[in-house]
Amino acid sequence: MRRRFLQCDVFSAVPTKGNGLAVVVDADGLTTAQMQDFAAWTNLAETTFLLPPTRAGADYAVRIFTPGREMPFAGHPTLGSCAAWLHCGGQPQEPGLVRQECQIGLVEIDTSGDVPAFVAPPTDVAPLAPAAQSRLMTVLGLDASQVIRTAHLNNGPVWQVLELKDAATVLAIDADRVRWPEYVGVGVVGAHAAGNDIDYEVRNLAPSSGMSEDPITGSLNAAIAHWMFAEGRLDRALVMAQGTVLGREGRVFVASAGSDVTIGGHVHVLIDGTVDL
Repeated sequence: MRRRFLQCDVFSAVPTKGNGLAVVVDADGLTTAQMQDFAAWTNLAETTFLLPPTRAGADYAVRIFTPGREMPFAGHPTLGSCAAWLHCGGQPQEPGLVRQECQIGLVEIDTSGDVPAFVAPPTDVAPLAPAAQSRLMTVLGLDASQVIRTAHLNNGPVWQVLELKDAATVLAIDADRVRWPEYVGVGVVGAHAAGNDIDYEVRNLAPSSGMSEDPITGSLNAAIAHWMFAEGRLDRALVMAQGTVLGREGRVFVASAGSDVTIGGHVHVLIDGTVDL
């Protein structure tokens, strides 16, 4: 069956410098196995499939797949799927606010501004087990003086996150030292110097897609933002860079509004066509 197919670039103001996303817009009738096979074929970090909503208030439903498995939530697929749905004529029930249904529930995406932003789902913030922290530090070649704080974060995906002393330390890590599935959801973050137009550098070193490193990861940035918020450290809007070592120019815009944490980024539709699926 011929279906509408788009490919988006997410989390960069410069087309092709963000994270690619494949979107099958009218996926009704596809089986889970067909979706997984197609996601493996695209060989992108994620592929999404848009479906009629099943929950009250949702504008559409989305299923999110890496080449190897289905995800309950992911950030760049959220913004990219929303942009694809709107590009293809989707009309939200509330102007300027899209409600996307995924496995973790409804995710709200504010499309009223220059940069779309979603309300990050709740994140469970817990200490990272000492044994897990020690193992990660050893395999990444880090010593105690380079690690400021750590956390175990869960917002659908599960993250083991190390906050390092600065952005330079983050950028110097060799991502090939930790590979999925032995390591899952390893994130590192470090601050840039004051006065820089970027606040933090972020890397996802062991993505569940099986890649050596994910270019830009909305769900990881969302988890880090909730961690900062929970500790009272998210006291202003932040710009997070990701993908630098991969030649990307990822920019994730983090902010808080009341009890909500929002994650924003540019989206470009680069391919608009059909797929026989």
